[in-house]
Amino acid sequence: MEKQMLESSEERTFQYQDSLPSLPVPPLEESLSKYLDAVKPFLNQEEYQRTEDIVKKFENGIGKELHQKLLERAKTRRNWLEDWWLNVAYLDLRISTQIHSNMGGPGPYIEHCWPPKEGTQIERACVNIWHTLTYWDLLRAEKVAIERSGNAVLDMNQFRMLFCTCRIPGVTRDSIGSYFKTETEGECPSHLIVLCRGRVFAFDAIHEGNMVTPPEIFRQLTYIQKRCHSEPDGPGLAALTSNERTKWAELREYLIDLDPKNLTLLEKIQRSLFVVCLDDSSPHATPEDYTEVTRLGLTGDPTIRWGDKSYNSIFFSNGTCSAFCDHSPFDAMALITMLSYAEKKIIENEGKWKGSDKVRDIPWPEELVFTVDQKIINEIGRTKELYYKKVSDLQLVNYAFMSFGKALIRKKKLHPDTFVQLALQLAYYKCHGRPGCCYETAMTRRFYHGRTETIRPCTMEAVEWCKSMLDPSDSTYQRVQLMHKAFAKHNKMRKECENGKGFDRHLLGLLLIAQEQGLPVPELYVDNAFTASGGGGNFILSTSLTGYTRFTGSAIPMVHHGYSFFYAIRDDRIVTTCSSWKSCPETDAEVLCRTVFQCFQDMLQLTVAAQL
Repeated sequence: MEKQMLESSEERTFQYQDSLPSLPVPPLEESLSKYLDAVKPFLNQEEYQRTEDIVKKFENGIGKELHQKLLERAKTRRNWLEDWWLNVAYLDLRISTQIHSNMGGPGPYIEHCWPPKEGTQIERACVNIWHTLTYWDLLRAEKVAIERSGNAVLDMNQFRMLFCTCRIPGVTRDSIGSYFKTETEGECPSHLIVLCRGRVFAFDAIHEGNMVTPPEIFRQLTYIQKRCHSEPDGPGLAALTSNERTKWAELREYLIDLDPKNLTLLEKIQRSLFVVCLDDSSPHATPEDYTEVTRLGLTGDPTIRWGDKSYNSIFFSNGTCSAFCDHSPFDAMALITMLSYAEKKIIENEGKWKGSDKVRDIPWPEELVFTVDQKIINEIGRTKELYYKKVSDLQLVNYAFMSFGKALIRKKKLHPDTFVQLALQLAYYKCHGRPGCCYETAMTRRFYHGRTETIRPCTMEAVEWCKSMLDPSDSTYQRVQLMHKAFAKHNKMRKECENGKGFDRHLLGLLLIAQEQGLPVPELYVDNAFTASGGGGNFILSTSLTGYTRFTGSAIPMVHHGYSFFYAIRDDRIVTTCSSWKSCPETDAEVLCRTVFQCFQDMLQLTVAAQL
């Protein structure tokens, strides 16, 4: 009977985790052949010949040995990359990760329920928070739907990190504290942290076994806001999370030595469900232009963001909002799934709370008052100064291309993601007169604890097509043929990467094996072709599709002379976020973004002309 009941009940969120396939190691020869293909656009004949020799030597020599060792490692782990990736891509970074690695994006509610309006901050915040808490409740009960790609079940592990998760600074390497537990696993922390005017408050989201309602959250947030607006600002301790990591680790130790109570308070923030940020700014936002709300979400006041927290929910004084997240525990798609759930519920209820207005006698929020001394006060001041100096150099635009979107692109039988990537390649070529090495995120979640692989969209096929588009003597027919070739190549690469057959993570694995064994760095990795084509984190274009929902997000460029370009493809529009550094004279995010929009039109014209 028991078994029957289980079979007939719904799937549980994490039930297939143990049966997901392990992350494969691709054949060495395949990865190296793909690598050679990827470096071609950046080398002349002679350079390519040299790189080809280096690769052959690697394949028959040290590479073969390293590959064998990697296969050995993969035998004992379900995901041979997981720990390595977490460390190399995130936890080993010593720069300010809040600036250089965090991701964020605007809430799209201005398009339906919640146009910008002063005086709505708290009432909207409490509805939004309540739906997020409901999602946490569903996740604890394992009632969040399992995601699939076609028929393949996707790994759901990243969803555990949305709540009760925090990065903890270390002197040489950070760590992640994750305190989330499902109902069957046991007790899970249930308090929220609220940051406002340099102060830190906490209150529990559960009272006597039941979740707090929006009117109850309203009471708590109003209490916090009234106190903050009528009393002096707090020290703004949260700003310290925006420091370089080693510096922040040392200051954190100093705080704990100053008063052991500080550790208890830091742990309370680490363990919290998520952080609510009440921001006094009123960023301008329209459906066509989210620039200001995105910029403030990503690089706003550091005293009211806990940069290490996996989820900061920021509410501005005009009722607009934004998400801001540490990137190390999850990739954007897990967050977007949660935010889309909340948005759907908000729309269903027309942005209002339709339940009871009854407010129980719940304990008032408690303020977390840290013991600080003059040194810490000075450090907070210094940190803020450095932070603003750095982020003021960021040029960021978040515009919607309103002429068409997924519906029309699909009608032309083209893949929407490839459409945007090729437009970006053409735009970069137009602006800079050369191919731009590019990183696009592919998702490898069909494997156990899979995260990402790199698609490299700057292919020889894309470059040939770009040249043809800029050559007035080429015919429409030639351009269309080359465009279809470039599309086919990109679609093939995407499929391979999603199926664990990319080459970037494989090459990283081989390098890390060499490092672990204390061997010299193989020539392949010091060859100019490796860096010129983007290897070792040198991609000029850092890009990602944030999906097909109303949510878009962004991070900042990977290199000083580069761009970040993130996009959401909707039925009737393409929403893009592009950023670059003002201090780099050759890049301009505004110009690149406008050029991409022009390229969307050019590509559509090409498909129309081809049909005539």
